[in-house]
Amino acid sequence: MTLLDGPRFGPRSGEAPRRLVVICHGLGAHGQDVIGLAHEWAIAVPDALFVAPDGPEPYPETEAGRRWFDVGDRAPATLAAGVRRARTALDTFLDAELGRLGLADGDLALFGFSQGAMTALFTGLRRRAAPRGILAYSGALLDPATLAAEIANRAPVLLVHGEQDDIVRPFLSRWAEGALRAAGVPVETLFGDFGHELSPSGIAVGARFLARIFAA
Repeated sequence: MTLLDGPRFGPRSGEAPRRLVVICHGLGAHGQDVIGLAHEWAIAVPDALFVAPDGPEPYPETEAGRRWFDVGDRAPATLAAGVRRARTALDTFLDAELGRLGLADGDLALFGFSQGAMTALFTGLRRRAAPRGILAYSGALLDPATLAAEIANRAPVLLVHGEQDDIVRPFLSRWAEGALRAAGVPVETLFGDFGHELSPSGIAVGARFLARIFAA
């Protein structure tokens, strides 16, 4: 199994980390593409270390790109098998980082964009202890039929999706919202007039969400 690693930023406070925010990039990107989020969100959570691990698999269409799992075959069973493999790699990374920093699961927040959102949402709700929160942007809830049997915690979730997204359609986050609420998961949403991107409004609502959950 590939051991994950990627760029880090913070804490902005200059002190030892008291929180860990893990940022999962989208398909074909890599950690360096999304670690810039930390520069904005560190203002809201100055005691957090932000880490953006590169996905476990190379992305064959670009030299530096990574992916969490293959999407060549988008059959639900194939996607479910892929996100399960990604979960194993991400869980191993999360446990190692928390252990290295001497932090607990409740000191962790998970963020993901697009395929990273699918991975973060799938993994976060199946961890043995709840992370402080999960932020899933422009993603989807994969393998939903197994959620009721496998859900291990009910960490609060923020779903953000652009109404103009023509890559991962916004109805997938609306459907995820309903499925998560039915499973007893607290959910907040932002559906805005933007596409498949990290919009300023999405970044701002994410900063507020992080500040609030870590203050709770």
